[in-house]
This record gives sequence, C-alpha cells and structure tokens, in this order.
Amino acid sequence: MISTRKRQFLALALAGLLALAGFGHMAQAANVTIRHAKGETTLSSVPKKVLTFDLAALDTLNALGIEVAGVPSGPKPDYLGAYKDDKYLSIGTLFEPDYEAVNAAAPDLIIVAGRSAAKYAELAKIAPTIDLTVDPQNYMKSAQTNVRTLAAIFNKKTEATMLLEKLDSSTAALKEKSATAGKGLLILTTGGKMSAYGPGSRFGMLHSDYGVAPAAQGLKSGNHGQAISFEFLLETNPEWLYVIDRDSSIGRDGTSAKQYLDNEIVHQTNAWKNGRVVYLDGMSWYLVGGGITAMQKTVNQLTIALNQD
Repeated sequence: MISTRKRQFLALALAGLLALAGFGHMAQAANVTIRHAKGETTLSSVPKKVLTFDLAALDTLNALGIEVAGVPSGPKPDYLGAYKDDKYLSIGTLFEPDYEAVNAAAPDLIIVAGRSAAKYAELAKIAPTIDLTVDPQNYMKSAQTNVRTLAAIFNKKTEATMLLEKLDSSTAALKEKSATAGKGLLILTTGGKMSAYGPGSRFGMLHSDYGVAPAAQGLKSGNHGQAISFEFLLETNPEWLYVIDRDSSIGRDGTSAKQYLDNEIVHQTNAWKNGRVVYLDGMSWYLVGGGITAMQKTVNQLTIALNQD
C-alpha cells in the first residue's frame, strides 16, 4: 500500500513530467482572451494550425519560431521565401480570402489586418480570428503590441522581449541621429506617378517614430498620400528624400523609382545634390510593415543612411 507521502511525491513528479511535455503551456493558454482591433477573441488552447492573411504577422511569427500553415499568394520578402513552397496552403490574396480553402483547412486561428481586415466577420464564422491592424497614428506602439499579442498566444514572451528590446534601443539611437540630420520627405512612386506622405499618414512613422523632421506640412493623410509633381519636390526642396518604389515592391514591371527621379528638376534639390536620396526597402514599408523583422530592417537602413552622410 502506498503511503500518503509517496502519493504526494508521485503526483508532483507526474505534474513535472506533464509540464516538460508541454501540457503546462497548454493549461496556461486555456481560455485566454485576446484583445485586438475588432474586439476580443477567446482561445481555449495554443493554436496548432494557423492561417494568416497579414504578412506582418507572418514576419513576427517567423521571427518567434512559429510555423504558419497557410498564407496568401503574392510576393514576399526573401526571409519569408520558404512560404512560397507548395507545402503551405494558399488561402487567397492579401485582400480576398479563398473561403473554401480556409474552411477545408480547419484552422485553430486566423489572422487578418489592414488589407484583409474587412473580411474579419466572415472568417470569424469559420474559426477564431484576430485583427492585428496597426494604428498609423500610433504606429510603433501599436505594432509592438501586436508582437506581444502573438508572443502571448504562443508562449514566446522571452523571445519577443529580446527582439523588442533590440528594436527599442536601435530606434532610440536613430531618433537621436535624425533629430539633427535635416528635414525629410517620403514619396511613393508607382505607374509613372508619385505621392508624398507626411505626419499622420500611412508612412508617418518616418516622422513620429523615427524622428525625421518633415520637409512639407499639411499633406493629405489618406492611405494614398497626396499626388505631387517634380516641381513640388523642387519647391519643397527636402534635405533628405526617402523613396518607396511600389511597383518593385509588388513585382510589377515599369519604370523604376531611380529612373523616374533621374531628371533635371529633381537634380536641383538639395537631397539629390548632396546624395541624400534613400531608396527604402519597399517590402518592409509597403507589404510587411509592422512585422518585427521588417521594423528592425527599416531602423537599420535609416541608421546606415544617416551614418554614411
């Protein structure tokens, strides 16, 4: 007959083995309520099969060591190139889900944001769904909250903390440098046209989070920025010109941003004359903005540009 003390010892030993086997994490995740842009979603366990329509979430999950089962079609940065493999489910586009494929996959979690956020309600009927749309008015804080949210879901808080601390320290150093570097303007080129983005816009984080003083005030803050001409560039005459080549980012053929801006009018700007035209990593800004890897790549690129001046 087993004594009371031995039974207690065996119970403790069994509990320890279960925790080592991963059951401890599952218990911690039981009935966890996740707050997101569309409200709250309750998860009863750590999701095993995840589908994401958001490349920023894919970026962060990849950095945290979490494999995703299904992704949207379309271009992806090189560090997410593995997700072009046929072993990963194709679940639609960045904008439009393939509902039949999503339903057949029987996912434990679906992630939407930005371009796919409008499909939240329909996808939530299939499986637990969260919307990780980033707030452009509070970009860095909002994006970092999303990183912490994903880390909490998958028990990766330690890994996320390390990545976020590195991002915070490098961002602080960038802001200190950019504070005295001169005024800048961010433009996006596409289809032989260009738009400018200022504070409070889709790419306003250049000013609010990365510390670049704006060269132009009063620009429209809509998602598509404000259409501008070469003459506007000369009149504004920024000391730094930051350029996103949208066509290149999405794999569309056409005149590159470098070719488009290489003309007599742009040549007269201070940015061009002083070699301060920075062609940004379009994937990080346009497609994957908000992912922890993309944000770190952005800070690194801006820092290198300022340090080379």
